[in-house]
Amino acid sequence: MNNRTILSHTEHRPIPLPEGPWVMKQVWRHLLFAHWPVHEADLLPYIPPGLKLQQWEGRPWISVSPFWVDPLRLRGIPPVPFTRRFLELNVRTYTEYHGKPGVLFLTLEASNPLAVIAARTLAHLPYHHAKMHAQFVDHSIQYRSTRHASDRQKMEFIGYYRPLSDSIFHAGPGTLTHWLTERYCLFTTDSKGHLYSGEIHHLPWPLQEAELEIKNNTLTKSLGLEHDREPSVLTFTERLDVLFWPIKKL
Repeated sequence: MNNRTILSHTEHRPIPLPEGPWVMKQVWRHLLFAHWPVHEADLLPYIPPGLKLQQWEGRPWISVSPFWVDPLRLRGIPPVPFTRRFLELNVRTYTEYHGKPGVLFLTLEASNPLAVIAARTLAHLPYHHAKMHAQFVDHSIQYRSTRHASDRQKMEFIGYYRPLSDSIFHAGPGTLTHWLTERYCLFTTDSKGHLYSGEIHHLPWPLQEAELEIKNNTLTKSLGLEHDREPSVLTFTERLDVLFWPIKKL
């Protein structure tokens, strides 16, 4: 999608468009959004000083998102070899900084080790290299991500997911789905505990109703999170073009 088209639509943003030029563009494909309410006590150890854990009707939420990055491009630079296309799976929760809403990633699993090193070094994001595989099977996407933590605990997500129809909708303001999806800022910390933020922009999420069959999910359990087996909110997005601004220290 044309970048000017993306930048010309800003009325849906809950926060102003970032100042300065964007530096990276990613296209997210075949993305599943699976959302669960969790216990506040399970998440509080992950919330760094300066951030406030947000809640919806008295409960904090997490989201699990498997997808493809295809392509990743840095602005004004030819494609970096071996980093154009890879698999990624995120686990995130919802926070704010002095009233500004955003997301905090608990883990970001990726199949490309170079992308992992760059994101950890330059953006202070908790990326991890995982063994990942995705394929289309009988109109569904089979997605697998496996990683062993330092204590050899297996952190794995295996599932089949697909959209239920071709009908696309945009979440309405004031709804839980809008609160979960329409986020344009991320927060993270470096090894010294310094707080950073990064801003993004895209068109409103094009969402489709979806279904998910989970074969195994020790990923969220390994993070100490307890939740129902089936997600409470579930959507699919075929494609989203996303612009990124530089990570900045708060």
